[in-house]
Amino acid sequence: MTILVDLQRVRLRGADRSVLDDLSLTVSDGERIGVVGINGTGKTALLRIVAGTLAPDGGEIRRGRDVRVGVLEQEPVLPVTSVREALGHGWQVDAALDRLDMLGFVDATTTELSGGQRKRVALARLFAQPVDLLILDEPTNHLDLNAIRWLEQHLLEFRGGVVLVSHDRFLLDQVTTRMVEIDRGATYVHGGGYGQLLEAQAEREAQAASAEQVRRNLARTELAWLRRGVKARSTKPQARIDAAHRLLAQRPNASARSGTLDLSTQTPRLGNTVIRAHHVAFAYEDGATLLHDVDLDLGPGDRIGIVGANGAGKSTLLDLLAGRRIPTSGTIKTGPTVVAAYFEQHATEIDVAKTVQELVAGPHGVPGSPPDVALMKRFWFTGALPATKAGELSGGERRRLQLLLALAQRPNVLLLDEPTNDLDLETIRLIEDFLSEWPGTLVVASHDRTFLSRTTDRLLEVHANGRVGDVPGGIDAWIARSLEPGAAAPRDESSVPRGRALRDAEKEMTRLERRKQTLSAKLAVVTTVEEQTRLGLELDGVLRALHEAETTWLAFFD
Repeated sequence: MTILVDLQRVRLRGADRSVLDDLSLTVSDGERIGVVGINGTGKTALLRIVAGTLAPDGGEIRRGRDVRVGVLEQEPVLPVTSVREALGHGWQVDAALDRLDMLGFVDATTTELSGGQRKRVALARLFAQPVDLLILDEPTNHLDLNAIRWLEQHLLEFRGGVVLVSHDRFLLDQVTTRMVEIDRGATYVHGGGYGQLLEAQAEREAQAASAEQVRRNLARTELAWLRRGVKARSTKPQARIDAAHRLLAQRPNASARSGTLDLSTQTPRLGNTVIRAHHVAFAYEDGATLLHDVDLDLGPGDRIGIVGANGAGKSTLLDLLAGRRIPTSGTIKTGPTVVAAYFEQHATEIDVAKTVQELVAGPHGVPGSPPDVALMKRFWFTGALPATKAGELSGGERRRLQLLLALAQRPNVLLLDEPTNDLDLETIRLIEDFLSEWPGTLVVASHDRTFLSRTTDRLLEVHANGRVGDVPGGIDAWIARSLEPGAAAPRDESSVPRGRALRDAEKEMTRLERRKQTLSAKLAVVTTVEEQTRLGLELDGVLRALHEAETTWLAFFD
C-alpha cells in the first residue's frame, strides 16, 4: 500500500480548548476512513489538515510524492459560470451528472442552483478528475437515494484513499475500512465501519465505568484510613496521605456536552382528524405540475416517512400539509386540535440578525428570562451562545436552534424536512430516541435510511409523475432494495436511460481510461525502442477500445 499522508502527534488548539491532541493517523491508498464526533469537535479541521489547507499547531505531517487531492466542502463554492463551463466536457463528467440527475442543468448558471444542486455539481466535478486522495465533508447532504447509492459505489470502486465526515450511518457502514472518533480533543481509531465503532464505544464506556467503580472502592478505603484520628494520622507516611488525597480528588471524565439533549415537551391531545388531503394537485405558475391527485389521511400517532428523487416534490408536499402552500386543486383539511410545527430543510425563516435568546423569546417575550434560559440550556445553548446572532451559528447549531423553536410551540404534529442534515450523530440518535416515544403525528421527508427506520413505520414515495403512493414492503423493503448492488430508487426512465448495460459501459470506460494513463506514463520514461514500440501498440489498442466503449455509452442517450 502507498502512503498518501501520514500525521504524527498532530495538535490543534482552538480559542479556549484543545481541538486535536496528539493525533496520529496514516492514510494509504485503498483505505476509506470515516470521521465522527459531535459538532464543534474538530472534524472539518481534521479534513483540512489532511488536505493540507490548515496547518496544525504541532506535530509532523508527511505527504506522498505528487499525491493529487480532491476536496468536497460541506458548502461547495463553484465559479460563477455555466455548469458546463465549470465542469468541462468528457464522458466522465456527463456520466457523473447523469447519475446525479444534473444532466439537464448543464446550461444553467451556478448561481441559479439550489444548495443541493451545487453539492451534486461539485461531486460531479470531483469524480471527473484524476485524484489519489478524496476528502469529503458531509457528501450525502441534499442527495437523494439514487445519488447516495452512486456515491457509495464510486467510493467502493475508488482505488485511492478516502477520508470523509458523514452522519449517514448506512454510508459509513457500507464503505469505511476504519473509523476515527474525535471526543474532547482525544481521538480513537477503530477498524471496520460504523457497527464496529459502536461496539468499541460500548466497550470503552464499560471499561470507564469499571475503572470508576474501582476508584470509588479505593477512595472509600483511603477515606476510612484518613479518618482514623489525628494522632494516628500523624504517624502515617506523608506520601501515602498525598496519594490518598489525589485519589479522592479524581473525577470521571466530564461529558463532551453538559447533560443530555432534553426534548421532553407537553403535547396537546389530538382528535381523530389530523390532516386529510383529497385529490390534491400543485402546479407552479409556469404550468409545470409537481404533485398530482394526492390522497393522504393522517391519523393521531401516525409515523410516515416520505422519499423520492430530488425535485420530485417532497418539500412541496410538506408545505401543503403545513398550510404554507395552497393546492392548485383538491382540498386539505386540518383537524381543530392540530398544533403543527415545521422543521424545514434550509432554516430560511430564522432571522439571522437576531440572537438566539431573542428568537427563543419571540416578539412578545423578554430575552434572557429564566424560563428561556432553562429552555436554551436543555438544547445546549449555554455560555456565549444565547447572545450569539443566528447568522453566526454553525450549521449544526442553527439546526438545533430550529428544533428548539419548533418544539417550543408544544406541537402535536411534527413535519420534518431532511432533519439530519448538519447534525452530529449523537444529536441524531437523541432525536430518534425522543421521536420513538413522542405521542404525536410525525411526517419525515428524508433519505437517511437509519433515521427513517428508527422513527417511521409507513413509507410513501413521491414519483416522477407527481403521484404519491405507499412503498411495497415498507421501510425494510426500501432499505433492502437500496443495499442491492447498483440498486436505486425507482425513477422516471423515459428521459434518461438506465440499466446494467449502461453501468457496465461506464465501468469499462473507467478501466480503459486508467490503462491509458498508465501506458502514457510508462511511454514518457522508457528509453529502449523495443519497449516504446510495444507500449505504443498496446496504447493504440486501448484508445480504439475506449472509442468503441464511448460510442456504446453515447448510444444510450440517442
